[in-house]
Amino acid sequence: MCGINGFVSVRFQKEEKNHIVGRMNERLAHRGPDSEGLWSDNLTCLGHRRLSIIDLSPESNQPFISNDKRYVIVYNGELYNYRELKLELQRASQGSGNQPYFFKTASDTEVVLAAYMRWGNKCLDYFNGMYAFAIYDTTTKKLMVARDRFGVKPLYYHYSDEGLVFSSEIRPIIHSGIKKFQLNAAALSEYSMYQTVLAPRTIIKGIYMLMPGHFMELADDKLELTRYYNSGNYKNSSGLDYKQTCNRINELLSLSVQRRLVADVPFGAFLSGGIDSSAVVGLMSRVSLEKVRTFNISFNESEFSESKYARIIAKKFGTEHHEIKLTPGDFLKQLPEALHAMDHPGGDGPNTYIVSKATRSAGITMALSGIGGDELFAGYAVFQRMASLQKRAWINAVPRLARKGVGYAVKLKSKSVSSHKIEELLGQEKIDFVSAYMLNRSVFTHKELCRLTPDAKPFETIRDIVKAVPQIEAHLLSSVSLAEINTYLLNTLLRDADQMSMAVALEVREPFLDHHLVEFVLGVNDDFKFPHTAKKLLTDSLGDLLPGEIVNRPKMGFTLPWQHWLKNDLCDFCEKNLMALDRKKLFAPESMKILWQRFLNNDPLVSWSRVWHLIVLNNWLEENGVEH
Repeated sequence: MCGINGFVSVRFQKEEKNHIVGRMNERLAHRGPDSEGLWSDNLTCLGHRRLSIIDLSPESNQPFISNDKRYVIVYNGELYNYRELKLELQRASQGSGNQPYFFKTASDTEVVLAAYMRWGNKCLDYFNGMYAFAIYDTTTKKLMVARDRFGVKPLYYHYSDEGLVFSSEIRPIIHSGIKKFQLNAAALSEYSMYQTVLAPRTIIKGIYMLMPGHFMELADDKLELTRYYNSGNYKNSSGLDYKQTCNRINELLSLSVQRRLVADVPFGAFLSGGIDSSAVVGLMSRVSLEKVRTFNISFNESEFSESKYARIIAKKFGTEHHEIKLTPGDFLKQLPEALHAMDHPGGDGPNTYIVSKATRSAGITMALSGIGGDELFAGYAVFQRMASLQKRAWINAVPRLARKGVGYAVKLKSKSVSSHKIEELLGQEKIDFVSAYMLNRSVFTHKELCRLTPDAKPFETIRDIVKAVPQIEAHLLSSVSLAEINTYLLNTLLRDADQMSMAVALEVREPFLDHHLVEFVLGVNDDFKFPHTAKKLLTDSLGDLLPGEIVNRPKMGFTLPWQHWLKNDLCDFCEKNLMALDRKKLFAPESMKILWQRFLNNDPLVSWSRVWHLIVLNNWLEENGVEH
């Protein structure tokens, strides 16, 4: 796991580009403490920071140059099938004239480069892993930059008259010095509504995320983006009965876990005590030759602590268990560094930072996570709501005026976020998958958002994303899964997991995001997934792996006691940032002050999640010196 940078420009001299990329490398020191490298010619400069995971020798340092000196690569990620591909590349390709590649290292970096040399862009079809990399052809002067299928590894870029600059993080580009970057004011409504900015846009104007399953090529001063993978093109798994389906899921998930244990460094696992992380730990214990080391956060506030469930799993599988006791005081001490670790502001992340830091401090360099299990196996409430709505398709036949009346009555009966969302949904001209999903995933109703930003237009990106999700009969839950993968998973969970873990030089791997597993589960019919208890398809697929206390426990989620902390220990910090945000005049006058008072007065429409991401936004803008 590493950090990569690059700058291609005809306007800047070689020495200038070296200086710029060198400065960007310094900004990525946390991602790669083991070595630093720089390569350049008159057109292109590539930079790299290395966190050694596979082949720890200096011969695998980057930028890495091919045997014939024609190609240069900077690579961030892990290729889980690199050993199989290496064997293939060591053989001559019959009938094509491709000669065997002679490897000089044991790294997966060289495998990626050799695969590109043989198959060109088609090499991406062969890869099973998480990655973002750039390969430069010194002969044709063409640069290719690619990102993995689900966007586990980040890649940001800016393209203008100055040239193309890219990086594993946003902040190195902001501080590169090639130009003055400003806040993307047009994205503020979206950020307020969804606690993040949806890709390809970011919070910074002119800086974009390379989308998952895409690569871009720069040649002759022309940039072209190409999609090489679409998770929506899954195959229907019908034809298998329920038992056969479960057996196949068990096989694919077990193989995914086994592949992700390939490393030349100590490894462990995050263990919340939920079904997903417990499944990962259980499968790890079956295939690992070493004792699994597990890490869990616990709180004095028992309603948020999952530690008792984590202990059950740790005992069952005989793990070396580490329980991180977190008090408000401890959290306050670590909060500044957790917020500093945020490369892009968002509504979550500090919890991941704390468990990552503790894991790294214990000597662990790589950890497995249960991220993706809820998205794949319908673990969130949004799945139940969308399934319920599908059964009530007749509601569109009811006159809109009557629906609005019912919605108003529901709101009067129960003052809650849910009742206000129901009112807004029933009042829409047409209730369909797109509108219902967008409302389910929003933090505010549109009416509430307009109190903050009267001209709010936050729906363009998410509407396009959700509209692109295929609607296949008997696969509603798969449609919801794809919407979750392309919105919440990509822009919140994976972004937070990467930026918070890499801030402490810890690599995190997600077995639930193996594309073979994802494609198979997406192809499973709804009647195998629902109506059941939460994630029954997953637990049935695991057989007797997990004890009943875990399978039948209530879902809690990996979170912190924010509601209490924001009103007490974090009160001064929160108020200071919200008042500062008011002064920036990015939102309606005194809207932050009003919102904060509503939160302190226990307004049911303003929970901690409706203020925290705004607090984080101001802190991030000030810390990074971003102007608006």
